Amino acid sequence: MLNKVPEVTAIFWVIKILSTTVGETGADYLAVHVGLGASLTAICMTGLLAAALLLQFSRRAYVPWIYWLTVVLVSIVGTQLTDLLTDKLEISLYVSTAAFAAALAATFVIWYAVERTLSICSIVTTRRELFYWTAILFTFALGTAAGDLATEALGLGFQLGVVVFGTLIVAVVVFYTIGASPVLTFWLAYILTRPLGASLGDLLSQSRDYGGIGLGTIQTSITFLTVIVGLVVWVTFEGEGVRRADPAQ
Repeated sequence: MLNKVPEVTAIFWVIKILSTTVGETGADYLAVHVGLGASLTAICMTGLLAAALLLQFSRRAYVPWIYWLTVVLVSIVGTQLTDLLTDKLEISLYVSTAAFAAALAATFVIWYAVERTLSICSIVTTRRELFYWTAILFTFALGTAAGDLATEALGLGFQLGVVVFGTLIVAVVVFYTIGASPVLTFWLAYILTRPLGASLGDLLSQSRDYGGIGLGTIQTSITFLTVIVGLVVWVTFEGEGVRRADPAQ
């Protein structure tokens, strides 16, 4: 089958950051404002994620709307997984961050041992796609835990959190431009965009009393989802245009 992952462009990173923000605000909206609670929200979103993954695995090539729907749902489930550990099981953010980091590292070790590559440019078999989505889930869970650890436990706050994680991403880009491993820098950036998006979501949605701007989870989620849909439609038609121009594709 063809590569199941989109080309890594500026639009890729914009949609990725927006989806992480929706994961943060969407999970909070469903759990708190709708009143589902963390457990029921996690169950419902996990069911939807399973359905989206089945749809994703059933395709033989990258389909933008299916891929990004799956990413958004992974973002919500990853957020809920960390929240359940912290709020329900009262597990320290230090412990959950370390545990998710270890799980992600183990996924990469096994993936590389089996496939001899961690590149996302060759997700052309079902086994590689399984490794890929497992890694994606753990990057979201790790990013959520690390972001909460930094902004809440360590007291950085939302504004400083956006600055810190944004600066770290810029540093990764600099290392990439001077010749660092593209695979390593991609995965570092992918992990860091999660707490950046979460901090941005909290900054926009939380009330001014808690250091936010006060837009609310509904308005923030709808706005970001609208932008995501618009960008996905754009890349879909752009891809169709390329295929029409090049019948060999």
